[in-house]
Amino acid sequence: NGQGIVALMALNILENFEFKDRNLVSTCHKQIEAMKLAFADGLKYVADPSTMKTSILSLLSKNYAWQRSKEIKLKAMLPTCGKPIGSGTVYLAVADQWGNMVSMIQSNYMGFGSGLVVPHTGISLHNRGHNFSMDANHDNVLAPGKRPYHTIIPGFLTKGHQPVGPFGVMGGFMQPQGHVQVLMNMIDFKHDPQQALDAPRWQWMEGKKVTVEPDFPKTLIHALEKKGHEIVVDTNIGSFGRGQIIFRHPKTGVYMGGTEKRCDGTIAGY
Repeated sequence: NGQGIVALMALNILENFEFKDRNLVSTCHKQIEAMKLAFADGLKYVADPSTMKTSILSLLSKNYAWQRSKEIKLKAMLPTCGKPIGSGTVYLAVADQWGNMVSMIQSNYMGFGSGLVVPHTGISLHNRGHNFSMDANHDNVLAPGKRPYHTIIPGFLTKGHQPVGPFGVMGGFMQPQGHVQVLMNMIDFKHDPQQALDAPRWQWMEGKKVTVEPDFPKTLIHALEKKGHEIVVDTNIGSFGRGQIIFRHPKTGVYMGGTEKRCDGTIAGY
């Protein structure tokens, strides 16, 4: 509950820049702006650890620090607190030398799920019943022995009844939107898995509102607005899904992987 974490958050943010001379105005400016961002988060989220709703690991996440560093501009700003990524879904794709491949998502939905744990296992049960409708006339209405609409969709691509590979873009209602964009990047636009994941994304929110990432092409934003879309640039890139991909070459059997820049994903060979 002390403010030492503020120094750590500021240093994490500053890791995203290169510094050569302490007496340059750009050096001092970035230091000040990083401290302002770190203090904004510290004063918002840091409290007695037993009562904190945001985890220390989330506040000290390198990915979160990278997101915050993008808020530092050429001019001084009035700082606001960020939105650290909390606990959430985990996606993994695995493959072996025999061509066996698995696409898997694990998620308790919100927090620790239902709060119920299978005795003697440590396995928490999910609370995805939250997505039931309470409208008696709705197809997804809450009822005994019924499964709700849910967002878990691990993907697997095939071609001509032959496996190509597992993939997934986790992130709530962004998942099907991420699947569409990533698959089209690879199939229609001939991107490799890493290029497909790195490309800037959009996300439909509701009505005509669509959010886009900060590096989304400005010309496309203006053109979409002319067509009636309400475009909002969202600096929280974690909300645009977090994907992983493994593809197997149909002739050589060589694997190719892609991992996400928006979260702490990685590729590991053996």
